[in-house]
Amino acid sequence: MLTGLSDRQKALAATVLVGLALIMLPFFAGQFGNAWIRILAFALLYIMLALGLNIVVGYAGLLDLGYVAFYAVGAYMYALLASPHLYEQFEWIRQTFPDGLHSSIWLVIPLSAGLAALFGVLLGFPVLRLRGDYLAIVTLGFGEIIRIFLNNLNAPLNFTNGPQGISRIDPIQLGGHSLGDDLVLGGLTLPSVQLYYYLFLALTLIIIVVSLRLEDSRIGRAWMAIREDEVAAKAMGINTRNIKLLAFAMGASFGGVSGAMFSAFQGFVSPESFVLMESIVIVAMVVLGGMGNIAGVVLGAILLYAIPEVLRLVAKPLQEFLFGQEYIAPEAIRMLMFGLAMVVMMLYRPHGLLGKRRA
Repeated sequence: MLTGLSDRQKALAATVLVGLALIMLPFFAGQFGNAWIRILAFALLYIMLALGLNIVVGYAGLLDLGYVAFYAVGAYMYALLASPHLYEQFEWIRQTFPDGLHSSIWLVIPLSAGLAALFGVLLGFPVLRLRGDYLAIVTLGFGEIIRIFLNNLNAPLNFTNGPQGISRIDPIQLGGHSLGDDLVLGGLTLPSVQLYYYLFLALTLIIIVVSLRLEDSRIGRAWMAIREDEVAAKAMGINTRNIKLLAFAMGASFGGVSGAMFSAFQGFVSPESFVLMESIVIVAMVVLGGMGNIAGVVLGAILLYAIPEVLRLVAKPLQEFLFGQEYIAPEAIRMLMFGLAMVVMMLYRPHGLLGKRRA
């Protein structure tokens, strides 16, 4: 069918077909309920997170086990700017913004990226001389420190509302329409969750394009040089300090944007959403797909998020249909498959499903 076309035309045709499939996918999934579209939307969020961590771990070779901290920073930033919490807690905010804080998406995205990047630099400075296990332990501690701060910054001034979290978060407004409401186009009704899916899809595509451009840039090659041999990279004139800080900042900025979108989508955030296990899962997504390989990272994120969530929906009904009752809890099956996937991959694909062997 595509014979006679140049490679560029084939690539363009394949891109168009994939784009149409992604646009139509929620219409198909929606036939089985909005819960399936929600899984697709969250899968895109995790792809964004995994692509951000891929810059730090895959490109620069810096093992970061506290990446969820940047996710939390973005989520709480949006929650504070788009909920009544600060308005109710501080008199001067009530006087300055009598109508309340209702942030625009055009403010949220750059602000969440910038704030998370700042936290990435703050993490990067103390760990510039650390490598391997030591770096992993310090970044793990950083992630836990952020979570503990969020859990306790409700006294003496209540910034985060502590373990109760922040609720009543405004949905994103786009083009004069709230994504928290269904959109009617002629005779077609697009549910709220599908609108968020399209927003996340657009942001994911932007992050993929940025990652591709970074991979082929001088900065990307400098990251990879540091990953392979930092001493040799420094001897070749690469400013390893600045390049490492840039890796932390760029990776963190993607996490911050993902966090802001999570906060708007959920309408509620609490410290329990940003535990250590989240960081471990995101690292596993990057490792499973293949560190430094964008397509592999996307595949790893889909496999480790979407498939377990699908199991959560179908495991119980399937067991009841086959055996008349539920024998194994869906969560147990989910973690069993997660562990099994890691073991099988380490045995047969140690470089990841789409990873490349390095000499």
